[in-house]
Amino acid sequence: MTIVDFWASWCGPCRKENPNMVAIYKEFHSKGLNIVGVSLDKEAKAWKEAIAKDHLDWTQVSHLKHWEEPIARQYNVESIPATFILDASGKVIAKDLRGADLRNKIATLLAK
Repeated sequence: MTIVDFWASWCGPCRKENPNMVAIYKEFHSKGLNIVGVSLDKEAKAWKEAIAKDHLDWTQVSHLKHWEEPIARQYNVESIPATFILDASGKVIAKDLRGADLRNKIATLLAK
């Protein structure tokens, strides 16, 4: 199972959610959870500094194209933070959950 997490260094709500994503990753990565961060940043320096400062230890990608980010367009992302939970086949099984709701959904899905 994979969470695709759309965020940016300049997005206050995204940065506020990052500690929760770190906790979810630490708790569930060994049980089969992966996270892919997709940044809508324009500046590589700000993006990389945010990754380091927030301890985002999973795969991070960005074309540094802001709202023109191709992956964000593929998922029809119109606001961030935006999260998509994908099953093993890549099908979206839940989206836009945060905090305890996201953690509980991951726990339930991994218990199956």
